[in-house]
Amino acid sequence: MQEPTLVILAAGMGSRFGGLKQITPVDEHGHAIIDFSLFDAYRAGFRRVAFIIKHEIEADFKAVVGRRAEKYFDVRYVYQQIENLPEGYSVPEGRTKPWGTGHAVLCAAQAVDGPFAVINADDFYGRTAYTALYDYLTGERPENEHAMVAYQLKKTVTESGSVARGICRVEDGFLTDVVERTRIEKRGSDAAYTEDGENWLPLSGELPVSMNCWAFSHSMMDELIKRFPAWLDENVPKNPMKCEYFLPSVANALIKDGEGSVRVLNCHETWYGVTYKEDLQSFKDAMKRMRTEGIYPEALLD
Repeated sequence: MQEPTLVILAAGMGSRFGGLKQITPVDEHGHAIIDFSLFDAYRAGFRRVAFIIKHEIEADFKAVVGRRAEKYFDVRYVYQQIENLPEGYSVPEGRTKPWGTGHAVLCAAQAVDGPFAVINADDFYGRTAYTALYDYLTGERPENEHAMVAYQLKKTVTESGSVARGICRVEDGFLTDVVERTRIEKRGSDAAYTEDGENWLPLSGELPVSMNCWAFSHSMMDELIKRFPAWLDENVPKNPMKCEYFLPSVANALIKDGEGSVRVLNCHETWYGVTYKEDLQSFKDAMKRMRTEGIYPEALLD
């Protein structure tokens, strides 16, 4: 069995939250959300981690997160720089925005030599998500089959404002499509979305959504690299400053092209993020409850 790598996307600064979300303490012990993720990943069986970061946050990230992780994992650091483009391509003049999650993962090609999982550094996925990822990656499956951990929409929305979510269509346990809804708001145990800011349409809280929690065979890395030049050719002329190469879009394209499949692993945990500063207190309160219930000890991988 080839040891899977947990790839953690930690290059983003968090435009709405302010400050480095990845290393903002969420408890009295100075732990960040990523410390809980690493604890859950270790408990599930992961022993290799690749952090995707930017040079600008390297010193802080290694001091706060890296030194703890290195005691328990084989750690690699990968740098997502916008200059990392295929031969013959260059960054459009004036562009500073990163190229998106698909580009972030392909930057890790040298650090990943087998199956791999992908998560966001600033999202709390819950213990069972990591067990599902690890068990899937260490089990038998076709090389062109991948998996995604799906959450119920009602367990991912916030009281603090609107969110964007990828609504999943699932048939016979496999993903058939992801529809991006860029403005969703909580409505009791359900939700609603708008395309124009005026007309709101209802969404069931039970709908499965993608929260960027993936399990990939190594072939996905090859696909990300192979498909990137054509994506640049198509999208940079149209939107040179802001277009992004998104990981779900590549997974969707594989499904549509009949070149791969994505099994849906349903997770009944509550997902927590800090899209807004107000969400931080919600997570702190939830963590106190989970510690009281014995799900997490006071000391993690310290």
